[in-house]
Amino acid sequence: MKKSVKIVLAAAIALPIIVVAAIPLFVNANTFRPTIESRLSTALSRKVTLGDLSLSFKNGSLVANDLAIADDPKFDQTPFFTAKRLNIGVQMKPLIFHHQLLIRSFEVDAPQIHLVRAEDGTWNFSTLSHGTNSLNTTRPTALPDLPVDWIIIKDGNARIETLPSQKNPQVYDHLDIQLQHFSFTQAFPFTVSASLPSDGKVEVSGTIGPINPQDATFTNFDTQVKIHHLDPVAAGYVDAAAGISMIASLDAQVVSDGMNVTSDGKVHAEQLVLLKGGRAAPYPLDISYQVVHSLNSNSGRVSDLAFQTGAIAIHIKGNYQLAANVPVFDLKLLAQSVSINDLQALMPAVGVKLPNGATLKGGTLSANFTIKGSPKDNVIVGSYEIKDTKLVGYDLGSKIAGIAALGGIKTGDTTAIDISRADVRITKSGSESTNIYSVLPALGESTGSGTVSPSGALDFHLISKVTSAKGLNKIGVNLLTKLNSTSDVAKPSTATGIPISITGTAENPVITADVNGLVKGNAATLRSKGTEILNKTGFSKLVGKKK
Repeated sequence: MKKSVKIVLAAAIALPIIVVAAIPLFVNANTFRPTIESRLSTALSRKVTLGDLSLSFKNGSLVANDLAIADDPKFDQTPFFTAKRLNIGVQMKPLIFHHQLLIRSFEVDAPQIHLVRAEDGTWNFSTLSHGTNSLNTTRPTALPDLPVDWIIIKDGNARIETLPSQKNPQVYDHLDIQLQHFSFTQAFPFTVSASLPSDGKVEVSGTIGPINPQDATFTNFDTQVKIHHLDPVAAGYVDAAAGISMIASLDAQVVSDGMNVTSDGKVHAEQLVLLKGGRAAPYPLDISYQVVHSLNSNSGRVSDLAFQTGAIAIHIKGNYQLAANVPVFDLKLLAQSVSINDLQALMPAVGVKLPNGATLKGGTLSANFTIKGSPKDNVIVGSYEIKDTKLVGYDLGSKIAGIAALGGIKTGDTTAIDISRADVRITKSGSESTNIYSVLPALGESTGSGTVSPSGALDFHLISKVTSAKGLNKIGVNLLTKLNSTSDVAKPSTATGIPISITGTAENPVITADVNGLVKGNAATLRSKGTEILNKTGFSKLVGKKK
C-alpha cells in the first residue's frame, strides 16, 4: 500500500476521535448550568442548585458533581434532596452545534432524601411543582411541564419522619426508582424498590399522574405493593411500646383517585404478637384487609380485617383517625362459633394464656369486642363464650386445694368444659372479668369475677356448686355450701356454693377453696352440729382438727 494511502486512512480514523476529544475544549458545559437550574427550579417550584458541569460525549450527558433541591421553608431550611452526582441526558447534536439544550433523561446516583409529614397530614413534598415560596407566590392551575424519557435514581437513601418527631424514623436504603416517559401533565409508569431494616425488601410498580397542581399528595396512582420479610418495629411502622410485632410479607393493590386511597391486600405473618404481653403465634397466619383512607380528613374506614387461620376468620371492622400521625381507632371484633382447634395459632398472639402444658381441644369460641384508643393506649371491652371444649394436659381436680379430697373431684389430665363465658374489660392497667359463668361436669357451676394485673398476676373469686360429689363426699360439700350461704365472711357472690380463689398466673394458677374462712365464720353452727358430721365427712381433717 502506498504511503499516501496509509496516511489518508489513518487520518480518516483519527479525525473523528480527535474531534470528539476536542469537543469539551470548545463547549463549556457550565454555560448551561443557569439554564438547567432555572428550568428545574421553575418546574419544581423549589430552588435547585448544581455543582460544576462537565460534558460526557461518550454517555451523551452533562454531568453535575452536586445536586440540591430546597425543602419547603415551612419544614426546613436545608435541602430535602441532595446527590453527589447527576447525569443529564441530552441530545448532543443540537447541544454542540446550536447550543440548544434538549433534555431526554436524568440519572441520580446515591441521593439522600428526607421526607417529612406534618401533624396536619401535609408532606414537605406536597408543594412540589407549585409551592408558595420565593419562586412562586400563587398556586397555578397548570404545571410547567418538563417531559423526559427517563428519570432514574440509583442506590439512594430515604428517611421518612413525622412531626412531632418520633423515636424511630422510617429508613429505606438502596433505593432504586425508575420513571418512564415522565411528565407533570400525563400519567406515567414507574417502579420503586428499596431495602428495609432487618433484611426487609419493598417493591412498588404501577402508574402515577398527572401530578396534582394544587398538592402533589393528591395525585392519582394505581400501584401494586410487595414487601418481603417486614419487621414493622425495626422499620419504624409500629412503636415497640405498642406490643405488636411480626415478620411479615405483604401483597396489596393501592389506588388513589386523588381524594381517597383504597388498599386491598393480604399479609402473611410469622411470629405474630398483637397484644402487649402476648406470645408469638406458633404458626403463620394470613391477614386480609380492605381499607379506604380519606386524604382530606386524614381518616379512614377498615371495611374488613380478617385474621385467617385454618378454615376460619375473625373479622375486625371500624374507623380510624390519624391524630399527630398516631392512629386513633374505634373498631369492632366479631367471632361467631369459631373452631377452637383452628384458633390455637392466634390465641398466644392476643395474650390468651393457659396453664403450662395445657391446650384447649374441640369446641367453639364466640366473641364480640370493641377496641378504642391508640396502639399504645387502648380499651378493649366485650364478652366471649366458649362451648363444648376440653382442657387437656392439666389435672384440675388435683389442683383445687381444700376441696378435691372432700368432694371426690377427679378430672384426670382432661377437664370437659360445657360452657365458659364472661364480660371483659382490658386496659394498660390490666384486665377485669365480670359475670363469669362456667359449667364443668366434674365440678359444677361456677360464677364470680376477677382481675389480671399488667404483670399477669391473677386475683379471681368464684362460687362453685360442686355437683359431682357422691356419698359422704356429697354430705361434706353440702355442708360447706350451707355454711357459705349463711356465713358472715365477705363473699364474692350471693350465689350458694363453695368460695374458690384463683391466684398465681395463668401459666401457674393457684386454686384454693376457702374452707378455713367458712369455718371461722360459722364456728357456732359447727358446734351445734357436733362432731358426728365432721367425722363422717372428714371435714375435721381438712381444717386440721382431730376428733
